Amino acid sequence: MAIRQTDKRDRLIQTAVTLVYQQGFHQTTLADIAQHAQVPLGTVYYFFKTKEALGEAVVEYRLDESREQCQQSECDPDPRVRLQSIIQMMLDNDQTLAQNGCPIGTLCSELHKQGGPLAQHSSKIFEELLAWLTTQFQLMGKQDESEDLALHLLSAIEGAVLLSQSFQAPEYFEREAGRLKEWIRTL
Repeated sequence: MAIRQTDKRDRLIQTAVTLVYQQGFHQTTLADIAQHAQVPLGTVYYFFKTKEALGEAVVEYRLDESREQCQQSECDPDPRVRLQSIIQMMLDNDQTLAQNGCPIGTLCSELHKQGGPLAQHSSKIFEELLAWLTTQFQLMGKQDESEDLALHLLSAIEGAVLLSQSFQAPEYFEREAGRLKEWIRTL
């Protein structure tokens, strides 16, 4: 039975997401994606007329992934636990983060070096995440400082991941994650 068109498209997006995370958007070619997805190059062009179109799909994938992580944490009614669970989700992937960095942070950083619509679209991932974090701090009764607390948390996470990647040592993120979880508990 032939693979359905949506399955092929999804496989191409998943392959692109993986390769872009491992080697960067600008280093990843459509031919790389075709080879790793084990499809002819023409199949990639059938679904994505340009590399930017495929880039949009990668950004949308990461945006959906971020939304899903936030939604998963919302099964707990306590906003402190929700915030801690976001940290834990990243902590569960500390080895990968130490090797490749934050999938959102590295993508946004690379795209913003060149600018353009794709870079602007990628900013939406962090915008939505900051808004969600802000809401959690508001639910904790921290309305006046919720935006600052959200920015502090996200900055600390991203900074710790960057150090872990720079030193190829997950313990940098592990230590900071522990401190952040304790900080949230005491707020």
